[in-house]
Amino acid sequence: MKLLVTGGAGYIGSVVSALLLEAGHEVVVLDDLSTGHEDAVPAGARLVRGTLRGAAAEVLGGAGFDAVLHFAARSLVGESVENPGLYWDKNLGESLALLEAMRAAGVPRIVFSSTAATYGEPESTPILETDPTRPTNPYGASKLAIDTTLAEYARLHGIGGVSLRYFNVAGAYGTQGERHTVETHLIPNVLKIANGDGAAAKLYGEDYPTPDGTCVRDYIHVADLGRAHLLALDACEPGAHQIFNLGSGTGYSVREVVEVCREVTGRDIPAEAHPRRPGDPAVLIASSDKIQSQLGWKVERDLHAMVSDAWTFLRSR
Repeated sequence: MKLLVTGGAGYIGSVVSALLLEAGHEVVVLDDLSTGHEDAVPAGARLVRGTLRGAAAEVLGGAGFDAVLHFAARSLVGESVENPGLYWDKNLGESLALLEAMRAAGVPRIVFSSTAATYGEPESTPILETDPTRPTNPYGASKLAIDTTLAEYARLHGIGGVSLRYFNVAGAYGTQGERHTVETHLIPNVLKIANGDGAAAKLYGEDYPTPDGTCVRDYIHVADLGRAHLLALDACEPGAHQIFNLGSGTGYSVREVVEVCREVTGRDIPAEAHPRRPGDPAVLIASSDKIQSQLGWKVERDLHAMVSDAWTFLRSR
C-alpha cells in the first residue's frame, strides 16, 4: 500500500514508518520538523517537509494513497495548560485540514494516534474503551475532539478510522528512539541521570495506595505499539470509527522503573522524594482486552526490554 505518515520524523511515527517499510509498504512522511528530526525518517521513506494545513492536500492529491497514519501533534500536558489555543489549533485544526484533504482525494482509511488522556481521571482500572471520557487538560481534550471528528467523517463520508489510545511509550527500535527537545517522560530522564546528565530521579509522592507507595503507570514498548498500528491499518472498515486501548494490563510503579534502570545500566541512580503533584492519580492502566480479542495484539516486551533498548539507543548517540 501507499501510505502517508504524518509526524513520521517523531519518535513513534519514525518507528511505525520503519515497520511499514519492513512490511513492504511505500511510505511518504509529512512532517514540519518542529519537534521531529530529519535523520529519524527511516531510509526508504520519502520526506515532505510541511504542515498538514499547508501540504496535506497537495501530497494526497498527487496519486493513489491507500491510507494515512496520523501522529503529528503537540503532546505536552503542561504546555497545553499554559497555551490551550496552540493545542486546539495544531491538534484539532491541523487534523481537520488532513481529513478534508483525505476526503477530497478519496483516501479511504486513517489510523490515529490518540491517547488515554482522553479518559481523564478514571473511576476504575484498568480503563475500558466504554469508560467515560473526561479529559483534565487541553491536550487530552483536543485528542478527544479529533476522535469525535473521525467518527463524524466515518458516518458522513465513509472514511474508515481507528483510534489507538495509550499512556506511556518507551524503548527504541533500531536507529529510532526517544529524543525530545523537552523531555518529560520518566524512563529517558532516569537514563540520562545514569549517563551522567542530572543529579537524582524524582519520586513525586511516596504515600499512594499502591504496593510501594509510588504512582503506577502503564508502559508499552514502542515496537509493540508500532505493531498495533499495522494491525489497525488492516482493521479499518469503511464508514466505521473504532477505538482500541493499548496497555500492559498491569502497569509499573515509579520506584520499579527506577530500579529496573539501575539493573540495566549497572549504575547506582540516586532518587529523591518530592511531594505529590496535584491531579496525579495513584494508578493509570489501560485494558487491552478488546484489541487482543479482535485484532490479536498483545504485549511482547516487558519493562526490562523497554529500558534496555532505550539505554542502548541513548548510549549509541
